[in-house]
Amino acid sequence: MIVDREVTWGLAGCGDIAEKRVVKAIQASARGRLAGCTRRDPRRLAEFQSRHSIPTGYADYRDMLGDPELAAVYLATPVWLHSSQTIEAAENGKHVLCEKPMAMNPQECRRMIDACRGNGVKLGVAYYRRFYPVVLKMKDLLDRGAIGRPILVRSTLVEHARLNEGGHPGWRFVRNRGGGGLLMDMASHRLDVLAMLFGPPESVSALTDTRVCPIEVEDTGSLLIRFAGGIHAMVFASHCVDPPRDDFEILGTEGCLKSAPLNGDRLELTGAGVTTFSIPKAENVHRPLVEDFNGAILEDRSPAVPGEEGMKASLLLEAAYLSAQSGKVVRPDRLTDGGES
Repeated sequence: MIVDREVTWGLAGCGDIAEKRVVKAIQASARGRLAGCTRRDPRRLAEFQSRHSIPTGYADYRDMLGDPELAAVYLATPVWLHSSQTIEAAENGKHVLCEKPMAMNPQECRRMIDACRGNGVKLGVAYYRRFYPVVLKMKDLLDRGAIGRPILVRSTLVEHARLNEGGHPGWRFVRNRGGGGLLMDMASHRLDVLAMLFGPPESVSALTDTRVCPIEVEDTGSLLIRFAGGIHAMVFASHCVDPPRDDFEILGTEGCLKSAPLNGDRLELTGAGVTTFSIPKAENVHRPLVEDFNGAILEDRSPAVPGEEGMKASLLLEAAYLSAQSGKVVRPDRLTDGGES
């Protein structure tokens, strides 16, 4: 329900990301109110409600969807639930803001997009790095030709995973729950930034391995992506290396752009000289995402990261996994028809 130009929200998934950022982002947003949340365990649901002062709790997700007081739902649930929960929410007339990666594969993404469009509701995906001032400044400088023609992009993501042998690794490391490993969970953000900056990819070649971690999915992956105009992007991600790194660099014919870490506030432009920009991101990186989605609903416009944009990273991920399995170069634009080359 929308009352006094305010979006009333329900939250599905009361885990780590909701605890750290999503709840606070909705509650702090200028035009949003968190009115309810759902969790299967009644005791943990009541505890979460009390800690965050959320008025209504639902032990069943379907009960939340049936509440006419709610206009939108935030899905902070495991990836394998995103598609079915989005479709059910759309059929109940709820707008959906879904955590990343959008779904297990591009086919599920397409069903989510079609369901939301068919039921006249908005669909957004939580690729919040698109709101980073550093990323927006990169795009502005590229558009203005500050480094000439982009030739090569290098993204290195290293975050050591300390998992105990024999312990349960969590759903993010289980293939039929998270869809993959580090590439799906964390590198997907960098793939989304690449799609934002350079458009649809033409081809993907990839290697994936499980080198150190006691998990069934990859802990290390390398991608070589060709974008329109011959731009090459090299993406490396690993849970096996110390110390952590999060470097993003674009090399062009007349200079380069570098942000290290990409989660930081510094962007270096090197050309005839060196210019350093210091542009901090929001304290809560989910808040600009939520504010934009509130605006999309209230102003009846597309969100900044609609389903069609969120699907681009899923196409890259699908192409990478197919390439790693087959040893072939994969064309992402053929995946919706089931083809590869």
